[in-house]
Amino acid sequence: MPQVTRRIGLSLGADLCWPACYERIMERLDLALPVGGDTVRFDVRRVHIDPLDFGRASRYDVVLDRVTHWFPLSREWIKQAILLDDVYVLNNPWAIQSMEKATTYAAMMRLGFPIPKTWLVPQKDYDWSLPDLRVTLQRHAALFDLGEVGKAIGYPLFMKPYDGGAWVGVTRIDDESALRAAYDASGRRLMLLQEAILPHDLFVRCVGVGPQVRIVDYDPSAPLHGRYTTRTPDVTGDERQLLRDMTLTINSFFGWDFNSCEMLRRDGIFHPIDFANACPDSQVTSLHHHFPWLVRAKLRWSVFVAATRRPMPKTLDWAPYLEIADTEAPFAEKLAAYAAIARERLDVERFEEFCARHLGVVDEAVHEFFGTDEAREIVRSKVASLYPQHEIEEFTELFWSAIQDWRAAEA
Repeated sequence: MPQVTRRIGLSLGADLCWPACYERIMERLDLALPVGGDTVRFDVRRVHIDPLDFGRASRYDVVLDRVTHWFPLSREWIKQAILLDDVYVLNNPWAIQSMEKATTYAAMMRLGFPIPKTWLVPQKDYDWSLPDLRVTLQRHAALFDLGEVGKAIGYPLFMKPYDGGAWVGVTRIDDESALRAAYDASGRRLMLLQEAILPHDLFVRCVGVGPQVRIVDYDPSAPLHGRYTTRTPDVTGDERQLLRDMTLTINSFFGWDFNSCEMLRRDGIFHPIDFANACPDSQVTSLHHHFPWLVRAKLRWSVFVAATRRPMPKTLDWAPYLEIADTEAPFAEKLAAYAAIARERLDVERFEEFCARHLGVVDEAVHEFFGTDEAREIVRSKVASLYPQHEIEEFTELFWSAIQDWRAAEA
């Protein structure tokens, strides 16, 4: 059979650990897969952005992107690579650029998801050097009573940036005086006010990579290294399916191959509170026990996409979801229909068949690699980049032990 090479690019920011693990495992596997009459091999390279020549073809077939959400040059390079050369990118850069948290709440409300009560309030302050700003506000900005908004939502509530991430700028607010103080301190940031789902008995973060979903018991009050707990989430089989369906629906709706969704359970109902996370945690220093799963999931999905030449969905077709949303069916039926669309768009059956036929060796390779000195040194290098000298060995051992617990559970 003819040999062809698919090139996978890693477009990275400050990432150290997962790319190194991904590369080492791919080297160990040295895959040569019989697909479509060809023997497909893989070449993994790190993406370097040069001055952008629109006449030069991209050298990649698939790109795992980690910088488009904040680095304009990378974003423009990736968009032209998709348009000119049909490169497949995790994630859709147009969706990342346009879908702020506020927009995603509105979209999922339209689909009937139990989103908490949410308001978007005008900025407290502005950049007064902008031309026409003052006259625009004088003509079109109505005065409002912040206290009345707080009463309409109810306390406690949370204030958070409409476009934020990593819990930056998130404030719990228990009464009107705290609301006014937080609003006065928000400056030029456009803020959301959202009902607090309290009390709740479970907080989960569902990480989706293609059709693969991992449900993690999440503790936002813990230090960063302890938020992804190692507790088995206390969910029933039906709830696990519901969380999977909600995650895949959200991700496929927005064209995201890799995203995480936070949900709170109150009185048996899961409320999505944060799911515009198209550049989610990928570091061993936060994921620890769950880190090998993520590396394996990225490897499986990217190899599948590259080997099968899965076409990049360049536009977001919402019509099938909205047709379901506008029916009188109960939400459970709507969600099942949304999830069926998601599974089709994410090629679930084809992906699972591909993994069973071609990637059976991956589980063993990942399990073996994460028991090596090489893997431990990668963990240590990430710890050393973040922690003071006197804590490096302590936290390296903490994260390494969590990985060994994962290996034992997988075995």
